[in-house]
Amino acid sequence: MRQPETAYLYDEPGPRGRRRIRIASVVSVLVLAALVALMLRQFACRGQLDADRWTPFLSWPIWEYLLVGLRGTLLAAAVVAVLGGALGVLLALGRLSPLRPLRWLCTGFIEVFRTLPVLLLIYLMLFGLPAYGINLPVLWKLVVPLTIANAAAFAEIVRAGVLSLPRGQTEAGYSLGMRRLQVMRAVVLPQALRAVTPSLVVQLVSLLKDTSLGYVVAFTELLYRAQVLSAYNRLLVQTFLVVTLVYLVVNGLLSALASRLKRRTTRTAAPIAPATPAQPGAPAVEASRA
Repeated sequence: MRQPETAYLYDEPGPRGRRRIRIASVVSVLVLAALVALMLRQFACRGQLDADRWTPFLSWPIWEYLLVGLRGTLLAAAVVAVLGGALGVLLALGRLSPLRPLRWLCTGFIEVFRTLPVLLLIYLMLFGLPAYGINLPVLWKLVVPLTIANAAAFAEIVRAGVLSLPRGQTEAGYSLGMRRLQVMRAVVLPQALRAVTPSLVVQLVSLLKDTSLGYVVAFTELLYRAQVLSAYNRLLVQTFLVVTLVYLVVNGLLSALASRLKRRTTRTAAPIAPATPAQPGAPAVEASRA
């Protein structure tokens, strides 16, 4: 019988523990439902649920305006994913390098930019660099800070994938006469990236949410468009609830993709039970019967 994945993290609860978990889950759902009902009641009392406040969102011009912001969000996320992923792989290889100066440099970069807030990096890009005559386009004022921050996260994910592989993979490459870089490029990295693909997709969800900071640099992304639209139509609650729904759909699709990839990776990496050695003097079992 195969043990669940959580069994490696903590002991499985017994009957009493499972009963308490079910009771806590039911109570949590009831409390959440009560809070939602209270929120809807307050909205109804203040007229926020009136039909005339929601009918504007049935028109195509408003959705076209918001979809332009969504396109900007996806564009920024895609650029950061490509640049941050490539830089993250290089940083991970540098941190695993036997060259001590390179390893220290990459480790320092990763540890520093993993701890700095992304908003601080955006402010440095917005106010710091123009003071020295460096004024990037609006898109890159958002992309560069997000790339730096997410590259550090990608690097740690890739490094964890490399370290999780058995040493036999590397030794097998060396036994074929391959050099270290060849082993890393042809043997280790493909397997490591395949193993951490679900974690990379989860990081993309976080990256997609970070693009909402584009309003700071006036980049045309979804949240910035929502702010402009709510100032125009005076429908603050309705506009941001609709935008919240859009974020939930997009991030939900990415989360579902990550879960699917995780299940597929788990099935692929499922250990094969070793064959039971035959006892001395025992008759051999035929592999197939007529």
